[in-house]
Parts: sequence; structure tokens; C-alpha cells
Amino acid sequence: MKRLIIDKGKVIFPDYIAEDVSVVCERGKILEIVPSSTIVFSDQDERIDASGQYVSPGFIDIHLHGGGGHDFMDGTVEAFLGAAELHARHGTTAMVPTTLTSTTKELMNMFSVYREAVKRNRKGSRFLGLHLEGPYFSFNQRGAQDPKYLRNPEPEEYMHILSSSEDIVRWSLAPELPGALELSRELVSRKILAAVAHSDAVCEEVELAFKEGFSHITHLYSGMSSVTRRHAFRYAGVVEAAYLVDDMTVEIIADGVHLPRPLLQFVYKFKGADKTALCTDAMRGAGMPDGESMLGSLYAGQRVIIEDGVAKLPDRSSFAGSVATADRLVRTMIRVADVSLTDAIKMMTLTPARIMKVDSRMGSIEPGKDADLVIFNENIQVSYTVSEGIVIYDASRTNE
Repeated sequence: MKRLIIDKGKVIFPDYIAEDVSVVCERGKILEIVPSSTIVFSDQDERIDASGQYVSPGFIDIHLHGGGGHDFMDGTVEAFLGAAELHARHGTTAMVPTTLTSTTKELMNMFSVYREAVKRNRKGSRFLGLHLEGPYFSFNQRGAQDPKYLRNPEPEEYMHILSSSEDIVRWSLAPELPGALELSRELVSRKILAAVAHSDAVCEEVELAFKEGFSHITHLYSGMSSVTRRHAFRYAGVVEAAYLVDDMTVEIIADGVHLPRPLLQFVYKFKGADKTALCTDAMRGAGMPDGESMLGSLYAGQRVIIEDGVAKLPDRSSFAGSVATADRLVRTMIRVADVSLTDAIKMMTLTPARIMKVDSRMGSIEPGKDADLVIFNENIQVSYTVSEGIVIYDASRTNE
């Protein structure tokens, strides 16, 4: 039986790094992790020499909209595959494609396109299911979400959406809206992650929402309330609730732009690597040059400008998604937030896997788990990406 052996690497485990270790993969799974000196190769083995490099679990991005000039809202198989291939080149082995506020008709089309993309995806990051971001958001916290599609959750609509696809694994919405708690209970019954997003809720509303099934905060600090005054009285908001509710998990866009150094460090200090996932929230401009771009579909999206390492609305009043890739997030946490390599990797691998409840098969390097691996140097520059034991990116062959 042919094996893939990643030899002589510095293997990153959740709490430590082991040097001069080999990861042996067979039939798409991790077979064993052993000292390199004990390996006996056969003629059939495929060997990757990882000397001087790190071997990490594959990166897991649980919130992104596209990349490489593609947006999932384009509604084409080519958009899904193109974005998946772009992010695979930066170490992402699994992703949760994300929608924007839109018409129900656009969602229905995306559902069918997604199924076809799953069948045809061979060279890109694997798809873990769909993340619906909206359309049930607060107008005041809409950010770059198109306001003409914002609305309150109505059972007739959301039950139709839920019955139209078995691929929905996550739904982000504002819990203070009328009908939101009823929707969260429905999501929990279907084992779909309910997340707080683009919300103007006060802390007490988020605490109630947590009891009703909201267990995660979408892109912490972006599109959410903090301390406000109402009739002269101060109220804590979504940001404060994220810290007060111990078991609430969060995700952050660690591109170094959405959150500056003090906030990255604040999140890490008070939520920690076990409750904080890194996500790119990447739009089509990820991996593309600066200039004009589109947020959302090419025919119904919003024009944005890419500059300063981020996408902005044309009037520069708000960010409009990131242009980050997963390797950039890890570098930012290490270089800007002074986080250890092991914790930065955990926030890009095991923690998002736990949040999405796929940690039994991915997120860490363990025998029996999927052979999803990424090899990179001390600058977090990716040289290989491996998905289920198959090399889907080899930096040495990019120009061939």
C-alpha cells in the first residue's frame, strides 16, 4: 500500500513541537507519527523532505466569501473551485463557504451550485458545509452588508431555506431581532451552529440568546455593539457579552487591520486559544492586487476598493471584508500579537474544528485523523498543502 511520508519535520501538536519527526499517511488518514530515524521506506512510498520546516495540521477557515477573483455569491462552480484552490495555496485544507445578505432566489441557486462544486473539487480546500451570513441583521450594525436585503426572520422563509439544503452548518444573525430566538432553537435542533453577528444587542440579550442556542460570535468587534447609552443609562453590548459568557466561542479577523495589536492581545488574553478561532472573512480580493473589486456577486454585489491590506467601501466609511489568507493570520498573531506558534496554529486548526464539531477527524495531527497537513518555514510561507493524504499544492511546482 502506497504511503505518504512527511519526513524529518518539526511537527506541531496542540501544546508542543516535536523535532525530527515523520508523519506517515495511508488511505487518506494519518497512520502514525514516529521518530524519523525509525522510518523504513519502500519503493512505493511518496516522501516529502520537511527538514528545517514545520508540519502543521491543515488550516481550517470557518468564515470566508471567496478569493482569487472569485466570490461564492457569483453562483458558479468555477467560483467555488477557484477560491478553494487559491486558499489551498496558503495552507487551508478545509473551509466553510459563506454567503452575504441576498435574495432567497440567490441562496437557492447557491445551494445547487455548492453540491456540484463538492463533487468536482479535487485541487482546493475541502468544503465543510455552508455558512449563511444574514440576511437577519441589525441595520445599525450592517457594515458592508447590502441594506436592501436586511429583514427579520420569518418562519415561512427560514424553514423554506432550511428544507432546501442539508449543507447548512452555520447561520449568523442578530439575536435581538423579532423571531431570532425561535430560529436559533430550530438551528440547534438541526445541529447547525447559531452565531451572533451584525448585532446591536445589549449584553442581557446576548446572554439570553446564549441560553437559547447561540454559542459563537462572528468576527468579534466587527459589526456589533459595545457600551452604549439608552435614555442616559449605560448598557454593555455584544463585545462585553463575548467576554462575560465563558463558554461563548469567538472568531477574529487577524489580518492586522480589522483588529489592531492591543485588541488582538486583549482577545487572546481573555478568551484564549481554546475559545478563539482565526478566520479570514476573505472576499474575492484575497490573492489579488490592489484596486477596485466587488463584494458579493459580480452582477448584484457592491463595489469596493482594496488598499492598505483590506477591502473598503468606496467612501471608506467601513471595511468590506478582508483580503487575508490563513497563513497571514498565523503570521499576524505571532509577529503582531506575540502569540506562541503552537497557540496561533491551534486557533487556525483545532479550535475552529471544535467549533464546527469536526475535531474527531481533523484539527490536530493524530493517528486516525484525516491526513490534512501543511508544511511551512519559519516565516509561515507554505511549501506543501496535503488534503486527505494527497498533495494539492507544491510550491516548487507553481511555475511548471
